[in-house]
Amino acid sequence: MSKTTKKKHVAREVLEEFVLPEGDQQIVRVVASRGGNLHEVETADGDRFLASMPTKFRKNIWIKRGDHVIVEPIEEGDKVRAEIQFVLYRDQVKYIIEEGAWPEAFEVLGLTNKQRDQNGHKTETKADPLTSNNNEATAAETDEDEDSDNDDDLFVNTNRPVMEMYTDTEDSSDEEEEEEYRQEDGEAIDE
Repeated sequence: MSKTTKKKHVAREVLEEFVLPEGDQQIVRVVASRGGNLHEVETADGDRFLASMPTKFRKNIWIKRGDHVIVEPIEEGDKVRAEIQFVLYRDQVKYIIEEGAWPEAFEVLGLTNKQRDQNGHKTETKADPLTSNNNEATAAETDEDEDSDNDDDLFVNTNRPVMEMYTDTEDSSDEEEEEEYRQEDGEAIDE
């Protein structure tokens, strides 16, 4: 199998397969990258250890701090105690939450309380006097937010500066058109 074909199959496997942790596997959060394809991960209990990235993912899939992965424990290492089996993306996380296999300790950003309540995960919210008056308005806003397309999960290249374009063509073109109109009508322009 060529490298390109391998990359294609690995990417398809990571993005399209929806898996649940089986047996000794557990869901962990990546805390830091330690180099040499080792990542420091944290379990739902707060236990931290190193997990290795298998060769099939190396140079094909990138993991950043805060991502969630499914790991399987290995017995031969003292410091490296697990191997990454699956990298979880937004859709896979939603699937695991729907199945009820998501650890309660991990806060999932991007899911509203309404979605969690529908999935059987109750969240406690503190009463806030500022928001209690606007409950109807906030409910309408959350409905609109769920319907709109959210681009927050798109990749942002941090290696390039953000270029904001500002053009003031409307004001200058209106003034230029007035001057041309005056000259065509034969009006004298004071110089």
